[in-house]
Amino acid sequence: MKRTLIRNGRVVTVDPALGDIDDCDILIVGDRIAEVRPAIDADADEVIDARDKIVIPGLVNAHLHTWQTGLRSIGSGWTGPDYHRIVHGNMGTRFLPDDNHVGTLLGALEQLSGGVTTIFDWCHDITSIDYAHRSIDALDEAGIRAVFGHGSAKPNAAPGELPFTHIPHPRERVEALRNGRLSSDDGLVTLAVAILGPQFSIPEVVEHDFRMVRDLGLPSSSHAARRPKDWVSPEGFHIPARLGLLDARHNVVHANYIGDEELKLIVDCGASVTVTANIEVHVHPMDPVSGRLLALGAMPSLGIDSVPLANSDFFNEMRLAMLYQRALDQRVAWRNGAPPPDRLPVPPRQVLEWATIGGARALCMEDRIGSLTPGKKADVVLIDGLALNMFPVHEPTFSTVQQANAANVDTVLVDGIVRKRGGKLVYADALLAQRRDELLRSVSRIIAESGYRSSAIGS
Repeated sequence: MKRTLIRNGRVVTVDPALGDIDDCDILIVGDRIAEVRPAIDADADEVIDARDKIVIPGLVNAHLHTWQTGLRSIGSGWTGPDYHRIVHGNMGTRFLPDDNHVGTLLGALEQLSGGVTTIFDWCHDITSIDYAHRSIDALDEAGIRAVFGHGSAKPNAAPGELPFTHIPHPRERVEALRNGRLSSDDGLVTLAVAILGPQFSIPEVVEHDFRMVRDLGLPSSSHAARRPKDWVSPEGFHIPARLGLLDARHNVVHANYIGDEELKLIVDCGASVTVTANIEVHVHPMDPVSGRLLALGAMPSLGIDSVPLANSDFFNEMRLAMLYQRALDQRVAWRNGAPPPDRLPVPPRQVLEWATIGGARALCMEDRIGSLTPGKKADVVLIDGLALNMFPVHEPTFSTVQQANAANVDTVLVDGIVRKRGGKLVYADALLAQRRDELLRSVSRIIAESGYRSSAIGS
C-alpha cells in the first residue's frame, strides 16, 4: 500500500481528543490515516510539504443538486416559486442523461477544488435509470466521495395525469442500483434515496417511501421547505415517526417552517437536519434552524443546495451559517432585554464541526470521515496560509472559517489519493476544456428549448 507523509502542517483535527497541533505530521497508509503527531519517523512513497499550510479534514457538503451546475447563478433574482416553475416545471424536463453527466462532473470537480471531499449528490431529475448511471459515471470520473441520492423528477402534471406528489418512489430503479454497481456501502460512491417526504407527498406515498428505504437498508433524505399551508401531508414527520420509520438514516433538509415540537420529534428519532443558509436566506422568510437544533442538543450539517441560486463555495456557506445565527441570537437577546453577550454565539470551531462531523453524521459516515483521526479515511485538505487573504495565520480555525475561500485550497486528498496539488486539480487540462465545452452546449440547448428569458424575471 502507498504510504504518504504530510509534513509540518498546522493541523486542525476536529477530533476533541487530538485537538489542534502545530508542526504536525500525518501518515497515510493506503486509504487510511495511520498517525497524527509531530515528527513522525516513517518511510513514505510521497512526502507533502505542509509548512505554512492549515490542514483540515475534508469538508462534507451534505446537500447538493450537482446536476444543476450548468445553470449557475441563472436564478439569482428568482423567488422560490420561480425556481420550482422554471427548473422542475421546465428546464429540468429537458435534461438528457448526458446533460446530467457533464453537469455532475463539473460540479463535483468544483467541490473537490474547493476543499469538499464528500457530497450528498441529491439527484432529482431522474426519469429513467440512464440518468442515474450517467450521474454516477461522473462521480466516479471526478474521484470525489459521494452519496448518490436517487431522486425522482417533479414535472408539472399534464391534464388527467397524477401529480408527482401522488407517485411512490420507483423502487425498481433503486433496486437495480442496489443490486448492481452501488451494492457496496464501502465504495467511494454509495447509494441513498432522495424521497419526497411529507411536505411534498400524500401520506400513502410517505409510508411507501419510508418503508422502501427501510426494506432496502438505505439512508434517505427529504426536502422540508414548504410553508405549512402548502404541506401535502399536514401531519408531517409524525407519519414516519408513528410508523417507527424515522431514524438516524434519514436526513431532513431545511426544516425552516417546522415547529418546535415536530423538530424535537425529528431530533429525538435520531434523524439529522441539513441547513443550507444561502438558499434559505435567499428565498424563505423563516430563519435557518441551526440555533433551534443546537438548543435540542443536535448538530446541524451544511449544504450548498442549488447552484442556480446559491454561491457554491463551501467556505462561504460556513461563514453565512455562522454569521446569520450570530445575528439572530443577538437580536433575540436584545429584544428580550438581555445584556450584551460575554462571548459571541457560534464560534468558528463550532461551524467547522458542522461542516465536517455534522456532515459525516448526516451521511451516516461518522466512523469513516469528518475528522483527522487515525483509522478514518484519508480525506485531507491543505489551505495556503501564505495567501494574501490568509496571511498571517494567528489561529488556524479562525482563519479557515472567517478568511478562506475555495481559491486558497492548495491540496486535496480523497481516500489517500491526491486530487488537487499545488492549487491545481489533478485532471487533464485538455479534458477539462472539453468538458467545459460540453457543459456550455448542454445548458445552451436546454435554456433555448425552455424559452427562458432572464430579462423577464428578477433582473
